[in-house]
Amino acid sequence: MTLASFSPQAALPSPTTAVWQLGPVPIRAYALCIILGIVLACWITERRLRQRGVAPGAVLDIAVWAVPTGIIGARIYHVITSPEKYFGAGGEPLKAFAIWEGGLGIWGAVAGGAVGAWIAARQLGIPFAVVADALAPGLPLAQAVGRFGNWFNNELYGGRTTLPWGLEIHKMDPADPGRAQRDPAGQPVLEPGLYHPTFLYEALWNVGVAALVFALDRRFKLGKGRAFALYVMGYTAGRFWIELMRTDEANEILGVRLNVWTAALVFLGALIYFLRVRGPREYLIPVGVPATPVPPAGGDVSQVDLSRTENGPRAVAPEGYRTVSEEQFQAYRETGEVPDEPAAETTTETDDEPSADHEPPADDEAAPADDEAAPVGDDDVPERDDRAGAAGARPADRDS
Repeated sequence: MTLASFSPQAALPSPTTAVWQLGPVPIRAYALCIILGIVLACWITERRLRQRGVAPGAVLDIAVWAVPTGIIGARIYHVITSPEKYFGAGGEPLKAFAIWEGGLGIWGAVAGGAVGAWIAARQLGIPFAVVADALAPGLPLAQAVGRFGNWFNNELYGGRTTLPWGLEIHKMDPADPGRAQRDPAGQPVLEPGLYHPTFLYEALWNVGVAALVFALDRRFKLGKGRAFALYVMGYTAGRFWIELMRTDEANEILGVRLNVWTAALVFLGALIYFLRVRGPREYLIPVGVPATPVPPAGGDVSQVDLSRTENGPRAVAPEGYRTVSEEQFQAYRETGEVPDEPAAETTTETDDEPSADHEPPADDEAAPADDEAAPVGDDDVPERDDRAGAAGARPADRDS
């Protein structure tokens, strides 16, 4: 009796086609899933950045850097961890640039995307931790969508199973990439038995990670990059056990898949960061643009200056941002008044308001008013001149 005899009649099907031709242009399901995931992550990040005070549209400036560097990083990680496919005996070095043939590593994508986001954040004057925390729940949702690209490609599945949600896997045609092999009757050829749909396990896990980050960030108002660290911990915890279920070829260290080691190390790094870093959520106020108060909810239209939106100049990008407390940010949104900069610790004293440390000499306190002055004799003139000279020196002495 074989494992296949226990296979249930019901099963999860897999697509037989992962590439469609639009004239001479191939449309790949894997690329579409990645693009859809990027759009979803950008939409969520934009909303969260605006809730923290960042001007509308900043996420597009960030994506211009983060998406290309993320793809480059993903490819570099794949090539480094699978060098035998491109270098050495039988390898094709130029294939390392053939991204359209597949081979992207999520670890490199996150690292490369972080570098691009950091560059963009510096240009925009936004603290990088604010960008990372805003991205934290959107990134796992993007990964969940992207995993369906593996489903179209009939790849990255687990071992054999008899569970009701076992996955059918087609034998893909190497001579016609993106399409299943066909038997003489024209039917797609299936691998024997059913397999764990690890792509689906990871997609569902990522949705759960996003929900966890949303809930805890809403409850505790995480800041300083801790929301992103929470995402990293959640994702790597799931990737650890899912990676152990996969049966596709992979390089190993001490008999364990390389990505299992990577998940464990990255989890520990994120955990240390999450426990060591403290601080409230950061809110931002733009610098270099005129403040515009936000009309209160339910107010009448007479409170809104329509000339500022219809006939006035269009909004310009801020020169940068100031980090403020939540109370200051809420006050700014309600009134449009920019909070004062923190006061300096030292102040300059003046003659009109002498400090306690610089009390005037007793001679000044005892000096009579001009209209009540006593007659001055010849012997008193030098003494008056000395006092005048001393009085004239005091401002200079106080400034020194």
